[in-house]
Amino acid sequence: MANITKQMSIGDVLRLDNSTAGVFMEFGMACLSCPYATSESLEQASAAHGVDANVLVQKLNDYLAQKG
Repeated sequence: MANITKQMSIGDVLRLDNSTAGVFMEFGMACLSCPYATSESLEQASAAHGVDANVLVQKLNDYLAQKG
């Protein structure tokens, strides 16, 4: 499984594993299909939602690691 980075978009992460949608929802990032989901990096999207990008990326990577 690929390592999630802050440079990836929400769309990139969802294409890798669409079950990561639940992680985004935990962070209040429900606009998974809006145009910004494919054009903004996770770092930009995090800033727009008041989320720490490092925490989000770590949570996504932990989630994917648990799935195996």
